[in-house]
Amino acid sequence: MVCDGKEFLCHARPMTARARDVSPLGSRGFTLIELIIVVAIVGILATIAMPLYGQVREKARVYRAVAEIRNLETEILAHFTEKGVLPVSLNDIGRGSLLDPWDHPYEYRQVATAGALLRKRFGMALNTEFDLYSKGNDGASAALISDPSSADDVVLANDGGFIGLAETY
Repeated sequence: MVCDGKEFLCHARPMTARARDVSPLGSRGFTLIELIIVVAIVGILATIAMPLYGQVREKARVYRAVAEIRNLETEILAHFTEKGVLPVSLNDIGRGSLLDPWDHPYEYRQVATAGALLRKRFGMALNTEFDLYSKGNDGASAALISDPSSADDVVLANDGGFIGLAETY
């Protein structure tokens, strides 16, 4: 500040160009190029992450279907223990409206009455008492679990010894 000696008035000095460009904290912000680079990096990371997210989400759905099939199996066997006969449908155990994680109804069939609808692998039945499975993401299925339309099905096999994707059985 410059002060006038006679009147004792102080006046601010005019700011130089350099003083105007520097903020009190010493940073001037980001340039357009820096922002574009950051947006590009975020876009690349999102492109990489989306397929991984889809795979994790699908795995979670399969795990949920496995857990629900295990619970249904327990309820079916409890019905058999109480009444001496297997339920005719999932409605008999109060679970007829239960949908799998892909919003399809679970499939249940007694081996004795299933006939051609029985699930098979290498021509052999998967179970001795009943079939219980989810049609998976595509909602399609075939009697042979080796059929491509059955690959994403979540099946109960070996009389409950295996519950999982048909393609891994």
